[in-house]
Amino acid sequence: MALSYKEAAIRTIEHLPDDATEDDILYAVYVRMKIEQGLRDAEAGNLIDHEDVKREIDEWLRSAGRR
Repeated sequence: MALSYKEAAIRTIEHLPDDATEDDILYAVYVRMKIEQGLRDAEAGNLIDHEDVKREIDEWLRSAGRR
């Protein structure tokens, strides 16, 4: 069974050291949220081909005058 968002946040926080700052906590929860979002996207097939990404980056760099 998948964890609720609340339970996932609690487990993430529990793995942080006792002296974690507010910023540490927010960052850890944010990173976990983004990773899980990416995994859900991958499972749903919402992916961009590696070659397409490289092509888009090259086009962006050329338009920015960096290549």
